[in-house]
Amino acid sequence: MSKDGNKPSTKPATRTGSKTGTKSTAKTTRRTVVRIESKSLKQQLADLIANPTLFWGVLAYLLFVLVVGSTMIWTRGQTKIAVGQIMRETRTSRVEFNTEDVQQTQMRQEAARLNVPRVYSADMPALEETVADLMNLPKTLAGVGSLDEVSRDIRVRFGLSEESFIAFGLIANDEARLERWGKVVDSLNTILRRRPLLNRQSWQNATQEGLNTQIELRYPNPVINESVQQVPHQLISRDDVINIDKPDQLAAEIARLVRIAGFVSPSADVVRNRLLKEPRPTFAFDDGATAQEMDAASDRIQPVRRTITIGQRIYSRGDVLEQPAYALAVRENQEYKSNGVSLIRKSMRVIANFGMVAAFGLLLGGYITRYCPKIASKPARIGWMSGLVITAIISACMLSLIDPRMIWLGSITPIVLIAVLITIAYDQRTGLAITGVVALIVAMSLQVHPGLLSIILIGIAAAVAQLGDLRERRTLIRMSFVLAFALAISSVMDQLINLPTIGASGAAFYSAVLGPAAQSFIAGLLVGGIALFILPFIERMFDITTGMTLIELRDPKQPILRELQQRAPGTYNHSLNVASIAESAAESINADTLLTYVGCLYHDIGKMNKPMYFIENQSGGPNKHDKLTPAMSLLVIVGHVKDGVEMAREHGLPKSLRHFIEAHHGTTLVEYFYRRAREQASQVDESRSAEQILQEAADQLPDEVDYRYPGPKPQTKEVAITMLADAVESATRSLTDPTPARIDALVRSLANKRLMDGQFDECDLTFRELSTICESISKTVASIYHGRIRYSSDEDDTQKTESKTESKEDSKTKKPEQSDNDSDTPPARSA
Repeated sequence: MSKDGNKPSTKPATRTGSKTGTKSTAKTTRRTVVRIESKSLKQQLADLIANPTLFWGVLAYLLFVLVVGSTMIWTRGQTKIAVGQIMRETRTSRVEFNTEDVQQTQMRQEAARLNVPRVYSADMPALEETVADLMNLPKTLAGVGSLDEVSRDIRVRFGLSEESFIAFGLIANDEARLERWGKVVDSLNTILRRRPLLNRQSWQNATQEGLNTQIELRYPNPVINESVQQVPHQLISRDDVINIDKPDQLAAEIARLVRIAGFVSPSADVVRNRLLKEPRPTFAFDDGATAQEMDAASDRIQPVRRTITIGQRIYSRGDVLEQPAYALAVRENQEYKSNGVSLIRKSMRVIANFGMVAAFGLLLGGYITRYCPKIASKPARIGWMSGLVITAIISACMLSLIDPRMIWLGSITPIVLIAVLITIAYDQRTGLAITGVVALIVAMSLQVHPGLLSIILIGIAAAVAQLGDLRERRTLIRMSFVLAFALAISSVMDQLINLPTIGASGAAFYSAVLGPAAQSFIAGLLVGGIALFILPFIERMFDITTGMTLIELRDPKQPILRELQQRAPGTYNHSLNVASIAESAAESINADTLLTYVGCLYHDIGKMNKPMYFIENQSGGPNKHDKLTPAMSLLVIVGHVKDGVEMAREHGLPKSLRHFIEAHHGTTLVEYFYRRAREQASQVDESRSAEQILQEAADQLPDEVDYRYPGPKPQTKEVAITMLADAVESATRSLTDPTPARIDALVRSLANKRLMDGQFDECDLTFRELSTICESISKTVASIYHGRIRYSSDEDDTQKTESKTESKEDSKTKKPEQSDNDSDTPPARSA
């Protein structure tokens, strides 16, 4: 320990012993001064190399440079734009290359698709039914004697009259006329196969869609003798289609077709009536076949090629990026990576990227080594911190590249999240410094505009500012909403300031402004939600204890504290007093007051196993130590530390609290039983000679090392404060008149005693802080033992009281008593 907490110091080490020659032999003291010389540079380098922390630190640094450098190189080589974005800069070609003119190719392919004739498939049942009805009509009518005997359905369907009935009778009875009828019906069938009857939708498709003036008619391929006969497709003008949903047009066209087929009256009227009665479409639009033909026509188009020269513009600032420009930018990037740069320049660029990452790594490593000894002192924490930073950088880059339009959400969330986690784990300064460097690395990797980097830094600052004292879970919830609004507002302002909107429509403009704001708002909420969810894992990972956990452990209803109240009430009250004293002292030097308070509550839980062996739990009666030897009493007293550590481990208390239990006595001497052991060893028979007494006493005197606590010494300021507060609280109760002056003298005496004993050597406590702690403890203890005003019923009583008080003060002034015994050592009965 030194004045600045870092430099080596020179301290006196004393060893006291007593030798008895005669009864009047005085006690002598040997004083040895141990001076720690500064090491040579060679020895310092050897110690540094032998330090295991250095090995793990160098390994973490090399891993950081390798992984983050590779991530930066890969990310910078990707195309970080997306269709629909408003471009912030004009981009030109960096290399000359030949590429497909996607726009021209697509135009030609679309023209080919539009020029494909629409395909219509024949409804063969409808055609065959019409032909069969007409072919069988003469034979059907020949089998009856009069028109009245014909079924009403046939008469209605064909519109038969007496004249037509007689005519079909003649046809049926004359072979020549019947043969001619068959030929005329076949002729009509051929005409109907070339003049499709369509419903309204199909007719509109045939007459309006596409650029081709023809349509394609397809017929099923018949199977003859187990072999499929290919029926050729027919192309007809789309003007030849007939719309069955337009009665006037249908009647005119049917009459013309019947006349062309060769029908004459009265049979022509029958055929016309049959075709017009409930007409059915004879063809239907074949969507699948049409699409297949269109795709085939598009595939037959050869890509249009063009040459892109160096400096040719790909897109301009303010343009809304379209697919052709996006494809051209991707192709240009590929050509540039493969052919645009020589191997030497590529190597120089790779080296430069790794060099920049190495510089950032040195910056992080130097800061952690200088200002974050909690991280630098433990290889596990170095590894976790390196892994956390590397994961955040990779996540930010990957999430932003999945969809560049979501770059606000992808880049803000991981970076601000680790700022929150590091701040919770350590402190605000560490969170700001480390994540500030991470933000710069991500910004360089993604090549983001300065506005987005500013938004990320604002998010880091807003999150860290809300986490000064994390004692409640609602603090994280409040932080989430503050962070979300800060990010959203800053995103809107950045877009309004920097976004070019010359070529953007109103919808594109509002989308470009509000979209990033929404992403930033969601990122803020995600940061708080994820941090709240993984907080227990973070505590275990970083070996830390957050304020929320300490607040929960501070509750007197905790099982272990309730057990302490019931089994050792004196120890519990003692712990409360120590906690109150130590909390004020920790606040005076800006130490962790909450950790100090909670640590004091649990520091003596080991006394529950044997509560009656400790003076604060004894309520009169014989002292249990009177029947024990000093060595046995020592085991009981020192054992409460080991018992407390085991209890803390069983109840799952954090390591930071277990250190309060194991180190609140450090390696101090259990003075009461040490003196008692020496006294027992010094009792000799007066009949023996002085030489015999001296020799036996030297052999039987106990060793001071055996009567010390096992340690360890305090490693933190908070535990050192607890050690001093514990000793002061115990010793103050033995003062007969605890005035402020006596209390202050006692506090400084105990502090100096532990300082000289080397109990503060392993914590970063400075002399200035120790002095401040002593002042705070003195004030707190003096306030606990303050004097009380005496009231009397009359003036005589007042005078009597004053005279008695003066006499008591005189007697106390003549014979003051002080004791620096700990509560663990039973003082004399008079105390």
